[in-house]
Amino acid sequence: MEGARGAMEGAPGGAPALEELQSRLQETLGVLSPRELRTFRLLLKAVDEEPRVSPLQLELEGGSAPGLARLLARHYYLPAAPRVLAKVLRQLPRPDLLARWQGASDRDVIPRKIVKRSYDCVEDELDCYDLSGARRAFLLCVLKDRPGARQDVLLMQAWLGQCGFEHTPCIDPDKAELLRKITAFRDGLNETKDEIGCCLVTLMSHGENGFIKMKDGGRVSLEDIFEMFNNKNCPALQEKPKIFIIQACRGEKRDSGVETDDEPMDSDDYQEKRRLPTFSDYFIIYPTQPDHVALRHPRTGSVMIEAMSEVFKQCGTKWHIADFFTKVNNRVVHTEFHLRDDPVKVSLVMESTLTKSVYF
Repeated sequence: MEGARGAMEGAPGGAPALEELQSRLQETLGVLSPRELRTFRLLLKAVDEEPRVSPLQLELEGGSAPGLARLLARHYYLPAAPRVLAKVLRQLPRPDLLARWQGASDRDVIPRKIVKRSYDCVEDELDCYDLSGARRAFLLCVLKDRPGARQDVLLMQAWLGQCGFEHTPCIDPDKAELLRKITAFRDGLNETKDEIGCCLVTLMSHGENGFIKMKDGGRVSLEDIFEMFNNKNCPALQEKPKIFIIQACRGEKRDSGVETDDEPMDSDDYQEKRRLPTFSDYFIIYPTQPDHVALRHPRTGSVMIEAMSEVFKQCGTKWHIADFFTKVNNRVVHTEFHLRDDPVKVSLVMESTLTKSVYF
């Protein structure tokens, strides 16, 4: 450790700066689950940064978050330690933690302490879903009589790619084709030998409350689709996040809005089998309230899908999915829309049975 000691002595700020760096590293590493810490150590062995941390050092000092933080701080110090940490977090992947370190080493500073949010306060492994497995998505879009729908497909394909999803397209199907393809998609999840990290289903079509409509006019129940992926029918997704993005009307009501004064804009018995609710780990986003119309521009596409794309450009993957769609909703709610010169307002609706946070 002589090289590390020399770096410490010659570093700006000396011991106090080293302690501050170690504290910040420990704050970040302390959020990782035991499984993520094991993966972190494996990735650190292969990181392309000299001098490399030896397997012996990792074995002796890297068995815990505090020990690993101390090893990183003393072995690399500034500016290398933040850079090394960012490289490993990027591969882990933990974009929520990466955001506070990314680019920090370029400024030769330690990232300032961030006020703890709910997802920073970890007592066990029930904090963030492990999305290191395969991310699979199903993308339905009905084009018939839906001007702007092709733009929705392009935006969603780009968004899914940026979030690391492989997607199965289902474009302009009739009812029978949709049911056949989505059933095959679900069965593929159950039959795959790969570990599944997350499932996302996007349904963009005409609709009414509780149903979506295909190009042949056939109605498909949303509840029937949700049920296909529950813990009973899709065991591959048990305790995995199941995300549903619905872009369809839920009725014919129109909200013209109201004027305001504001400026416009274990079980202890281990012999007992663990049980789950039939429906858990769901996150469903609707583009409007029940019984109301959804909005789609004939040139730029659906209001919600366009807002998702714009917010993602600003925030990337650093937000938990509920926070991300809250920001999307803020954009939608505070934008003026008109239908045949009449003002109309929409608000997204989120339904969740998630048990952990979701970061793409």
